[in-house]
Amino acid sequence: MEYVYHVAPEHGPRVVAIGGGTGLSTLLRGLKLYTKQITAIVTVADDGGGSGVLRQDLGMPPPGDIRHCMESLANVEPLMAQLLQYRFSEGGLAGQSFGNLLLAALNGILPTFDQAVEGMSQVLAITGRILPVTTENVQLKAEFENGTSVVGESVIGEFKKEQNCRIRQVRLLPDTAMALPAAIEAIKKAEMIIFAPGSLYTSIIPNLLVNGIVEAIRRSDALKVYACNIMTQEGETEGYTVSDHIHALFQHSYEGLFHLCLTNNGMLPQAIMQKYQQTGAEVIFCDKEACEALGVEIISRAVATVDNGRVRHNPGHLARELMALHAERTIRVAGASKKQIPRYRREN
Repeated sequence: MEYVYHVAPEHGPRVVAIGGGTGLSTLLRGLKLYTKQITAIVTVADDGGGSGVLRQDLGMPPPGDIRHCMESLANVEPLMAQLLQYRFSEGGLAGQSFGNLLLAALNGILPTFDQAVEGMSQVLAITGRILPVTTENVQLKAEFENGTSVVGESVIGEFKKEQNCRIRQVRLLPDTAMALPAAIEAIKKAEMIIFAPGSLYTSIIPNLLVNGIVEAIRRSDALKVYACNIMTQEGETEGYTVSDHIHALFQHSYEGLFHLCLTNNGMLPQAIMQKYQQTGAEVIFCDKEACEALGVEIISRAVATVDNGRVRHNPGHLARELMALHAERTIRVAGASKKQIPRYRREN
């Protein structure tokens, strides 16, 4: 059985999606099919790859995660989409993407980075809005259970493997970074807040460490859902269960940050699983009772797919199930306009 959505995207709920990297961009690609009222709040702690080079050379926040979100929400011709994703292979620009350079150019033209993001959003006619969680220059510090620590988002994974122990906590440097006011306002107005799938310690949690974000979430009456990863991640979450992910999120914010967690229960090809096992990754075990002890209800749905040999969330299936949860769990005020009331039915 599957859900059929009967509301035009123009009348969809106000959704805030928090995260970074591939997980957030995948979620956004599906969400825009159901609502145009999307705000993506994106981490700016990245310091590796092309983003790290621009950050170091130009003193700007890293553009990579924001560019990925732009690509997901853009409404442009196929050639423009290819242009954004084009990555130079030679010379001084080797490894750099055109999309990153476009955002860097706008950052040079406009007064602030968030205005540059807004300008690029207009150029690409994106659905919804994309906001950096902060415009301040922040770095990520990871502290490990053996007492060691390392600074820099891009080196945490390798350092963790060398230490062969779990991450105890991550911090932002400086810890005084303030959230973008527009991000706080979006959370305040949201009807649904989604903690996107993605790297637990380097994509999702960094957003929660920015001053003002957790406080705004706590005050919000929106439905709050965590879309849990499907696989463990080498260099971050080896051996983690679903409850381990939830505990880490609560540890870096507050208990009860969310009360719903969407997990995958769809079958995955054995050959793909064997390839993942060779790298130390595996399907995240859903220890339902431990999750419920943390006050979180588990919703299991078939939301996984295999893309180029890698296990990913299916953008459409993930968004559909999240919208279904919103319709089922949200109380509507009597007398509201019918066109604003999401309606689902199950199809056999």
